[in-house]
Amino acid sequence: MDVTQAKQEHLLALKVMRLTKPTLFTNIPVTCEERDLPGDLFNQLMKDDPSTVKGAETLMLGEMLTLPQNFGNIFLGETFSSYISVHNDSHQVVKDILVKADLQTSSQRLNLSASSAAVAELKQDCCIDDVIHHEVKEIGTHILVCAVSYTTQTGEKMYFRKFFKFQVLKPLDVKTKFYNAETDEVFLEAQIQNITSSPMFMEKVSLEPSIMYNVAELNTVNHGGDSVSTFGTRTYLQPMDTRQYLYCLKPKQEFSEKVGVIKGVTVIGKLDIVWKTNLGERGRLQTSQLQRMAPGYGDVRLSLETIPDTVGLEEPFNITCKITNCSSERTMDLVLEMCNTNSIHWCGVSGRQLGKLHPTSSLYLTLTLLSSVQGLQSVSGLRLTDTFLKRTYEYDDIAQVCVVSSK
Repeated sequence: MDVTQAKQEHLLALKVMRLTKPTLFTNIPVTCEERDLPGDLFNQLMKDDPSTVKGAETLMLGEMLTLPQNFGNIFLGETFSSYISVHNDSHQVVKDILVKADLQTSSQRLNLSASSAAVAELKQDCCIDDVIHHEVKEIGTHILVCAVSYTTQTGEKMYFRKFFKFQVLKPLDVKTKFYNAETDEVFLEAQIQNITSSPMFMEKVSLEPSIMYNVAELNTVNHGGDSVSTFGTRTYLQPMDTRQYLYCLKPKQEFSEKVGVIKGVTVIGKLDIVWKTNLGERGRLQTSQLQRMAPGYGDVRLSLETIPDTVGLEEPFNITCKITNCSSERTMDLVLEMCNTNSIHWCGVSGRQLGKLHPTSSLYLTLTLLSSVQGLQSVSGLRLTDTFLKRTYEYDDIAQVCVVSSK
């Protein structure tokens, strides 16, 4: 931030500077072929340059640190630090000095001053120093307002203020996708893109679930008994690169039993992202609550609880079905019908009464069937009829099973 002084009629001068970490010096290599006129001159100058890395002079790597030459960029989630100094340039003692620093955003005004008490007096060539810190939580224009009030020796009250405007940029682009599983599990894919101009070290990307769900992170693999990140040991995200994180959410027992609660829009949770840039500068972002539209199952839902992966050709096997009354008001009287297909044949009596099923309650059925065709076969042909409303619900392609020859 540029240095600004008060007008000449004021006895005090105000200086405001942003505090940032230094950066690594980048050397621009200049070289040529040995048969050219300079010969080996440029190469030797690069090797003798103290700012280059020995053995890698042409890779634009530097060993030296340079102080910031401009204000730089401030990104959402980072900490803005600034140094404020009020200096007495006059030849008299100034009394009751009060320095106030406010940060004005598009939605609020924040007081960043470390102390609200006035300094009794400030002698010639003395100064009042203060360092302010603020974690940036909004995108857009920010204005740092520094105000100074004091009293001269003659008792005159003086006041002036300065404005410093800067922009807060967005560091990450976060996109989410939801995948609904038949078993009430929800898979969340979070795509995180680094839209800054420098690499990021991704320290943590976690999902804080809502009270309805338990979460399991699917971003590690078991290697020799240890959990190893799927992104490798160096979790750096280069500029404009995107990385996908995957999470599995499963409803807690008290919510999974109440089907009516899972209807409509449900809150999944929020992502917590922590990163570091340059020389360890830390940034953190939390998304707003992620929401997804729960799939609609109508009045009756049929799901498979157990089914074998592989079965023998023309050999009976069992599956367990769960039938749920999704209505919150109406009791159903259900009849089960089983229709054979070209490859799947049901064993048992079709058209049997299942009895009354109360609202939001479930029942479990164990059914037997066999396949007359090898390969991956689809389980189809179940029909549920509500005798009260004379309404039939058809369920086809509810699962697949691999049929192999028993020989």
